[in-house]
Amino acid sequence: MDRGARRRNRAACALGIALACLASIPAAGAATERVVLKRVVFELESAADPSSRTVGLMFRDSIDDRGGMIFVFPDDVPRTFWMRNCLVDMDLLFLDARGRVVAVHEMQAEPLRLSQEGEATYLGRLRRYPSGAPTRFAIELKAGMAKALRLRVGDRVDLQRVAPAVH
Repeated sequence: MDRGARRRNRAACALGIALACLASIPAAGAATERVVLKRVVFELESAADPSSRTVGLMFRDSIDDRGGMIFVFPDDVPRTFWMRNCLVDMDLLFLDARGRVVAVHEMQAEPLRLSQEGEATYLGRLRRYPSGAPTRFAIELKAGMAKALRLRVGDRVDLQRVAPAVH
């Protein structure tokens, strides 16, 4: 690859990352859901459509102590999350349709895709975090919150007021 092509390639990568970052910043008035975990109120961004579920908390450099994201799915199937383009550690709760916690994970941020690394190689090296059971919801919180609140498999969370998923 010649020098000009390398320069254009780097510029295209930088633009792609910048656009992804802008896409992941919560929009003013973004939909949120108030969820109570062990008597602590959290204001979680809602990821209830395919686009917001795909982006999730990518490229965020922090998560508020009482913030995070709730992923709302239209069906109940086993799910797997990963830390694609995630910059900070976070806790993950998988919940079934009744709001029962079926899995709790402490997810670690991983190095972002390297310039010489292909997409398939990057995705292949990311650790997977499985639900182990059918789930309707997933909640991502600031790292350490699940342990601080003593959230465990079997705990129940009232999710009746959470807006349903959009297909």
